Amino acid sequence: MAIKSSGAGTAIVHPTFQAPDGFLAFPSAIHHASTVLFKDVEAMRARSWLNKSTYTYGLHGTPTSFQLEGEIAQIEGGNHCVLTPSGLAAITLVNMAFLESGDDVLVPDNAYGPNKEQGEWLKRSFGISVRFYDPMIGAGIIDLVLPNTKLIWTEAPGSVSMEVADVPAICKAAHSKGVLVALDNTWSAGLVFKPFEHGVDISMQALTKYQSGGSDVLMGAVITKDVELNNRLLMAHMRLGLGVGMDDVYLVLRGLQSMKLRFEAHDVAARKVAAWLKSRPEIAKVLHPAWDDCPGHEVWKRDFTGAGGLFSVLFDEKFTEAQTDQFVNRLKLFKIGFSWGGSHSLCVPYRIENMRQTWNDKGILVRFNIGLEDVEDLIADIEQSLNAL
Repeated sequence: MAIKSSGAGTAIVHPTFQAPDGFLAFPSAIHHASTVLFKDVEAMRARSWLNKSTYTYGLHGTPTSFQLEGEIAQIEGGNHCVLTPSGLAAITLVNMAFLESGDDVLVPDNAYGPNKEQGEWLKRSFGISVRFYDPMIGAGIIDLVLPNTKLIWTEAPGSVSMEVADVPAICKAAHSKGVLVALDNTWSAGLVFKPFEHGVDISMQALTKYQSGGSDVLMGAVITKDVELNNRLLMAHMRLGLGVGMDDVYLVLRGLQSMKLRFEAHDVAARKVAAWLKSRPEIAKVLHPAWDDCPGHEVWKRDFTGAGGLFSVLFDEKFTEAQTDQFVNRLKLFKIGFSWGGSHSLCVPYRIENMRQTWNDKGILVRFNIGLEDVEDLIADIEQSLNAL
């Protein structure tokens, strides 16, 4: 029943108008909320945010975020998904949900840099043993598992050096010792590598990349099949107070509709650019999983159904860092910036030897994200800059 009032303030806050039901359109509705309303006290006391059967508070989700979580879980082949404010927040959520003081975690040496830095922080400030392992170790990882090892991270491929780990072999070895495996599946966007079909327990992604597609949203996701794992993630999510804005969720929902087409276009273009670079004398090696000289290529061919727009190259060792920096600076279409998966092509040089415990290759590493520009124009841009070397 509408509240009758002669005061403008009450009338504004408690309007009598209610929009009619039955509106139907393609875009998802954006439901903003901090406070969520209950029809009565009994409903409030019966609330349950763990199974997401009811709405309880904006931090735990609205219909908008529940929809995105459902769609991401479906793409990954999982049953549950938890959204976070960034990809790094998703990594943090996994670590906080499954590790405590005295535990041991294994992280690949080619992992996303902030993941490794967080490992050092966990070691330094939380009494967690963090060890870095050769990403190509495969089943041999069983020899590194200790009685207190609780979690093994993997990344396929490494987001800078592009080695493709044998995820099924790592999972089989880990599970024989009762250890969980978490995968950073951002590179594949969940489209060309299905983590749960290959033994992974927990998959995380930065939805900042292909899912958004606009280089304008920060968001992450953690996906599981097992309800108990999901409940542990939800408890940590609540305790950390992680939340996402519904306007950002809407942008990712909108981007998802074209993600597969965009991903495939990135893939086609990147392979053409990589093939051209492979013919250039300035380039010693192209680190693209679809090329047979990229470490882990056979695993990629066995387990993946595509690639994407991200790969790296190693310049001939005769070129100095100053020269390769100038190569990057002279590019016109390629911009200098981190991340990938957007429409614009990017190029970033790395001091890879400073990022790895072991690195034997020579030459400066430069990473390319191939966007949605015309391939001929991208190749011409790279050519003019290489010629200036």
